[in-house]
Amino acid sequence: MKASKVSISSRTSDWSCSGKARKPSVATATQAKSHDKGRTFDVILRTLTEELGYKVWHQVIDAQHFVPQHRERIVIVGFREAVPFSWHDLKLPPKGSVRLNSILHPEDGSEKAEAPYTLGPNAAVNGKYTLTDKLWQYLQGYAEKHKAAGNGFGFGLVTPDDVARTLSARYYKDGSEILVSQGPRSNPRRLTPRECARLMGYGDDFRIPVSDTQAYKQFGNSVAVPVFEAVARVMQPHIQALVEPVRGSKVA
Repeated sequence: MKASKVSISSRTSDWSCSGKARKPSVATATQAKSHDKGRTFDVILRTLTEELGYKVWHQVIDAQHFVPQHRERIVIVGFREAVPFSWHDLKLPPKGSVRLNSILHPEDGSEKAEAPYTLGPNAAVNGKYTLTDKLWQYLQGYAEKHKAAGNGFGFGLVTPDDVARTLSARYYKDGSEILVSQGPRSNPRRLTPRECARLMGYGDDFRIPVSDTQAYKQFGNSVAVPVFEAVARVMQPHIQALVEPVRGSKVA
């Protein structure tokens, strides 16, 4: 991947590696740990520090501290000014303290039905999310083949007491990384888009106006919201320290 093709997104701006775009005072970014064997991260880090002049801190954070999903991402924080930012100020809840029962539809009438995800007086999950016999048989056969070959490829079957694998943008294809068990006599089902939203830390007031396929892709590519809320709280006093002198000079 050429450096000229890399772009880095933040809440305030986008920067190209040419450095010609405007550069905000504060930046956040995230990157998968193993993407392109770490070369993409090296390009991002070099671009931020050498070409754009940011002081950068980075840390691997697992979203499992906040949501029932193992999702390790490199979180990058950048300031254009020297500030005493420290990852030691980031307080993380214990891993595994939240389980899938916190995001799955209870299907007992305790939540309001949200069509097309849940239906009827009990807000039962729509049957369209249950895997067909053909797809379920294929996934089981695929897993057995790779198990016999000594590989770890296969589906991830979960219960409400578990923590899920990483939700990816390919989830729309077969849902194999996170399949919810419906008992030994029933095929498992995919998560609904609403459950995916919850798994990424979005509240139930978050509107999902797109198709299931697009929702799965977008949530699979999303950051885990509570992770960046926690990081933002650590950044906040340093941002305020930078902003307040500017406000004072305008008043004067």
